[in-house]
Parts: sequence; structure tokens; C-alpha cells
Amino acid sequence: MDSTFHVKFMDLWAKYFAGAPLPVAYYYTDEPAWEPVAKKGGCFIPELMRAFNGEDLVFTRESIGCNGGVFYTGFGEMTMPNFNYFLSYGIEGKVKGERYKRTPEIVAAARGAMPAFTAPGRYLVVKRWDKLTEADNPDAVLFFATPDVLAGLFTLANYDEPGPTSVSAPFSSGCGTLFLWPMAEKLAGGKTSYMGMFDPSARPAVPADTLSFAVPFPRFQQLVSYMNESFLITRDWEKVKERLV
Repeated sequence: MDSTFHVKFMDLWAKYFAGAPLPVAYYYTDEPAWEPVAKKGGCFIPELMRAFNGEDLVFTRESIGCNGGVFYTGFGEMTMPNFNYFLSYGIEGKVKGERYKRTPEIVAAARGAMPAFTAPGRYLVVKRWDKLTEADNPDAVLFFATPDVLAGLFTLANYDEPGPTSVSAPFSSGCGTLFLWPMAEKLAGGKTSYMGMFDPSARPAVPADTLSFAVPFPRFQQLVSYMNESFLITRDWEKVKERLV
């Protein structure tokens, strides 16, 4: 990644979002610089959160302990038996139902509307923004944000778009809105950003006042170029910014 752009965003983030955590960036590669994390069972999100604390992470299909995490990062198919029942009302004595959809048929239809995405590399590298180097080539940028920061990101993502849907909040798992949707958007050449972490199963992995905001990297570069001319320079944002510190 270009070092000038790297520093530019750091400066602009400190100027307009002082006190808010830096985002992380991720990319896929076939040549990681270090060993993948050790596999742990359960939700993928707690492992991902380590990057927001400054750890440089590498994941593979084998190191992600959640079947959904493997699928939503593009490393494999959804292989969980009776998944449509799992996401709806379950099967008595066999499958616990999460009751996120009313029927298995609705789950099947929702899955059919999801974008297709295959990981473009064997390894998934995740780094906090300040840890990135010129050797890194991000695919997307992830923010875990409070409502005030989210309001700023949401409004910036709508700055150059006439329509009302520049930001989407699709029904998905926590990691789905972090990886599957923004990666599919990037690979399709789209500009949509994605709000997420509405998944009740993943909510305990993040602070109570936090949601996610994921941006394909080419779109992120555009948004950064608008920061110094957008609403961020107004008194309205100044009032919000005072609460971020």
C-alpha cells in the first residue's frame, strides 16, 4: 500500500475522529509473512478482535474453528448439517434452532440471495491500520464503531451518491458482513459499504455500544479523498467530534 495514503488517513482520522479506535484492514494472499493463528473452536469474531488490539493475524481454512467463519471468509462451503433448520426453529432432539428466521424455507431463500465469494488466496491477513506496511495490499477496511463514529462513516459513504442505498445492512452473521459482503462487492467493482454485527450470536464478542462498518478498499480510498471537503469540516460535526474524546 502506498505509504503516503497510509499516513494521510492516519492524520485525517486523528483530525476528524480523534479518540476513536483505528480500523483494521485485511487481504488475501498466498505468501504470508508469519504463521497462522492456532485453531480455536467457537465464534470467529473474538479471534478477529485481537487485530483491533494491535496483533498482526493470519488465518487459513484450517485455523478458523467455526464452520460459518470458514464459509463467510470464502474458504469453504457451508457444510453444517440441517443449517436451514438451525437458523430457524431447529429439529426437536437433533438440532437446536436459533430462531433467526421463521421457517427453514425462508432460510433457504435468504441463502440463495447471498453473493458468491471464494477466497482469492490461501491466507487471510488482518492488521490494524497503523501496523500496515508498503508490502500490504488491503482488500477491505473494517471499523468497529460507536453510534457517533458510525454516523460519520455512514454519512461519508453517502457523500458522492445520489441514491439512498450506498450503505447496506444485510441479514447475515457477524463475520458475513465483515468478509463475504464487502469482498463480493469489491470483486464486482461495487461501491457499497456494509453495516453489521447485528447477529445476536456474535454480539457478546464486541462492546455493547459497537457495530461494524466494512468498506471495500477501492471505495475506502475514494471516501478518504472526500474527508477534507465533506460535512466533517462543519460545526455540526465539530459538536459530535467533541464527544469522541
